[in-house]
Amino acid sequence: MASGPGSESSGPVPDDHVIVLFGATGDLARRKLLPGLFHLAKAGLLPARYRIVGSAPSQAALSDDAFRERAREAAAEFGRSKPEGPEWQKFEEALTFGAADPDDPEPLLSAVRKAEQAVGGEPRRLFHLAVPPMAFASVIEMLGATGLAENARVIVEKPFGTDLPSAQALNATIHSVFDESRIFRIDHFLGKESVDNILALRFANGLFEPIWNRDHISHVQIDVPEKIGIEGRAQFFEGTGTFRDMIVTHLFQLMGFIAMEPPTELVAKSLRDEKEKVFQSMRHLDPAQVVRGQYEGYRDEPGVDPRSDTETFIALRVELDNWRWAGVPFFLRSGKSLGEGRHVVTLGFREPALRMFPQPAQGGSEAARNNELVIDFDDPGRIATHFLVKEPGPAMRLEEAGMVFDYGDSFNSMYALEGYERLILDAMLGDQSLFTRSDGIERLWESSAPLLANPLPVEPYAPGSWGPKSIDRLIAPYRWSLPHRR
Repeated sequence: MASGPGSESSGPVPDDHVIVLFGATGDLARRKLLPGLFHLAKAGLLPARYRIVGSAPSQAALSDDAFRERAREAAAEFGRSKPEGPEWQKFEEALTFGAADPDDPEPLLSAVRKAEQAVGGEPRRLFHLAVPPMAFASVIEMLGATGLAENARVIVEKPFGTDLPSAQALNATIHSVFDESRIFRIDHFLGKESVDNILALRFANGLFEPIWNRDHISHVQIDVPEKIGIEGRAQFFEGTGTFRDMIVTHLFQLMGFIAMEPPTELVAKSLRDEKEKVFQSMRHLDPAQVVRGQYEGYRDEPGVDPRSDTETFIALRVELDNWRWAGVPFFLRSGKSLGEGRHVVTLGFREPALRMFPQPAQGGSEAARNNELVIDFDDPGRIATHFLVKEPGPAMRLEEAGMVFDYGDSFNSMYALEGYERLILDAMLGDQSLFTRSDGIERLWESSAPLLANPLPVEPYAPGSWGPKSIDRLIAPYRWSLPHRR
């Protein structure tokens, strides 16, 4: 796994590349991909010689100059590295545009040929499919038919299907042109520094790995509430919902890293093998152990069906049938229009068999919260643990204390990489450690089939709250770490 800038070694630099962005005129390219690529360039992590070719259907085609101006505006508005100085001039000169329609790929072919001639030699190709899922097949087939797929890798954006049959069909389409070793299913959550921190916390410290199991951990929470609503994306959200949009793609993947067995080495195959074993051990989801919610006012959003049963919130209990985690529930929660936007993993540790100390004034249910390890994986991330200490004085009175590691306070994160930046770099390097494998995604859809077939009706919740009231029954006898734990 490549290390990011700001470490003692900035890691390997990729071979010469021609990067093709399908969907280059879209929102993802504007907000993340173009600013991210420039940040990689400024940090010295793009190849020594490279070109970036934007592409879109002919009706949205741009001239080279118009594409460069769009990239400059994107970097100015959303980038951490502002478009100025010699670094921007060099990056801007590497940008060109080539439109592509399924029946007329010639403008793209011409742009790629020119880009490869400018780079020289035999540069590797990287295709990023920042396009709607319905366009995946036509783009993949065009890459195969034109020969562009040779000496190339492909980045595929979520969602990776909407159920098991659609995931199998999508994988079959991609595999008809690219073998699995050249496919990078991207989940920007897994590119966060704090995901690597979870691996380091577990496997580099003798304090934690021996107790990272069912003998010492009572339950695990993975909590990703969002404060924003659907932000005008009714057409996408009505056909997807929070379970497909967040749980399968993001939270299940994070659970795989938290629950995995120690890999034999920190390389892609070993890491992915252990993560997929977690997915294979997942019990099929029980709809009775799932709370689906919908924020009040959602059905009034433009483009939403007035009778919509699409969930904007979901909380569920997941169980793993393996030696390490048997009997330990994993509680996953995510939703729109909630109290805060957070990214938190909480490990609850078991209580001592015998209590010999008087508990703090707030009582046993609150005191139990001191046996928690809280990992905030929002960039730049922090790790906190809370415990009880004796209050000074003659009486044995206990008070809560805490220890906090804050990534931003401990390291110079000036050149730290955001999720997309890290994963695009890994794709250029051919490192699949943080990317999802076809058998893993299909297994997750298989385990989800009972919920997709028989979902319980959505329950209303107030915007700004933490979801429907029934979520407290779902997690009982435990309590949600958020919003109580800061």
